[in-house]
Amino acid sequence: MHLTAPARRPTGLRDADGMAVASFVLGLLGLLVLNVVLGPLALALACTALRRGTARRGRACLGLALGAADLLVLAAFLQADHTLSWSF
Repeated sequence: MHLTAPARRPTGLRDADGMAVASFVLGLLGLLVLNVVLGPLALALACTALRRGTARRGRACLGLALGAADLLVLAAFLQADHTLSWSF
């Protein structure tokens, strides 16, 4: 009896999937804290994951949307009180 190893996904695709998940998580966190840093980072990771052909396209698209929302929230707070920081 000959056992074969399970098919492995290419490393680049696994990295792209990880980037998609990371962009989603960072975009979500960016809505609460450090949106000036986490928003652009979520956008960059989502774009890179989509460009590399991730299997988790939905997460990458959500990361892209949340990263953009982070920057919109930042712009709204900048307009409201003219500072880069905000508090409740």
